[in-house]
Amino acid sequence: MMKNYFDLTGQVAVVTGASTGLGVQMAKAFASQGANLVLLARRQNLLDENAATIEMEFDVKALPIACDITQTEQVKAAVAATMERFGRVDILVNNAGTGATAPTVDITDKQFQNELNIDLFGSFLCAREFGKEMLKAKYGRVINIASMYGLVGNMAATCAPYHAAKGGVVNLTRALAAEWDKDGITVNCICPGYFWTPLTKDTLETEWFTDYAKGAIPLGRYGNEGELDTCALFLASPASSYVNGQNIAVDGGYTAI
Repeated sequence: MMKNYFDLTGQVAVVTGASTGLGVQMAKAFASQGANLVLLARRQNLLDENAATIEMEFDVKALPIACDITQTEQVKAAVAATMERFGRVDILVNNAGTGATAPTVDITDKQFQNELNIDLFGSFLCAREFGKEMLKAKYGRVINIASMYGLVGNMAATCAPYHAAKGGVVNLTRALAAEWDKDGITVNCICPGYFWTPLTKDTLETEWFTDYAKGAIPLGRYGNEGELDTCALFLASPASSYVNGQNIAVDGGYTAI
């Protein structure tokens, strides 16, 4: 008898940054394995569209909640709405993020603070509040989405605040993993490389990037839609119970050289 190691039937997955891009892709991957979803982002109209599409395509329940992940009361309200609707939360994906690109000497205080607030504090805040419910249940899978730029520097785009924030997410992952492991909660991190999304396609599809990728990425290309999904599914599933505090680069080999 074949076993589906990624089966998430009946579980509830919360995905932040679920209005576009990688967040939507991962949410659909979880839905394909039977998970009900809570979709968080700031734009309610996009969340509503995504929820309707997911429910129709995968026959699961999807709850769209407009939420600014940097605002404590909004995150607490999202937790309350999740528990009222589903009574449980099994998986949290901290995917929401931003990126300020400019030479360091031109980065403003506000830009740097905004980067840390969304990418790092937002991840911490969601982990803290949804983690409270996981601790009660003695089970949870937290997946932080950092970046390969949280592991290394780069010579392609000047974005020191992004490096700093994502590096913080990487070590936040280790700290939470060490703190929560005895309570049945694993905390891991995915560090994506260059991935195609509606926001990145204009850069990734240029001749400059094509030439750059051939020298900088062992696989010689950017990541395609769906190529992050299986890593997220693995870390979200009960089968990954002995994987904890890890930062997995899904980057075509960029950080290997």
